[in-house]
Amino acid sequence: MLLGSALLLLAAPALAAAALALAVRRRPGGVLDRSPRTGPAGRPFVLRSLRTRRLRLDVLSRLPHVVLGELSLVGPEPLAPGDERGTAAGARDWRRELKPGLTGLAQVRRRSTMPWDEADLLDQHYAEHRRTALDLAILAEAVHSPLRRALGGLVRRGQACLSDTDHRLPNYSVAE
Repeated sequence: MLLGSALLLLAAPALAAAALALAVRRRPGGVLDRSPRTGPAGRPFVLRSLRTRRLRLDVLSRLPHVVLGELSLVGPEPLAPGDERGTAAGARDWRRELKPGLTGLAQVRRRSTMPWDEADLLDQHYAEHRRTALDLAILAEAVHSPLRRALGGLVRRGQACLSDTDHRLPNYSVAE
């Protein structure tokens, strides 16, 4: 929560500028997206984020949820109420015990070609192998990936990145 508060203070000027720019453009629906999600132990909350996905500030605008304790910095993707992934056999326990995250293994490894169920496997892998080192690697990747895209590939990929196979469960095959 302390780190989330510090990050919120650092991000506040950029978030305020983005909110002002969105307000000036007078987009329908206002400057915030509001979507119902389930938090720790299945408690519902409304996830608010700036409508700035293109600039990636929508994730930073969710920092107040970290400060309020509804999200952690790293964790599984927050699900909508009634999402079957939260009630599927085997998923209930780890989904209920872990606080959803601002970012997570599934979010940093997500690709457009990823099968729909693979993101859930990544969240499950995180739940089973969560450690401080993994959290730090996920946070580094969450910061590094948008910077690399913004700079047009000028930043070289480091050795500490997660590989595409780090999240695979034993005997898992996409072909099945």
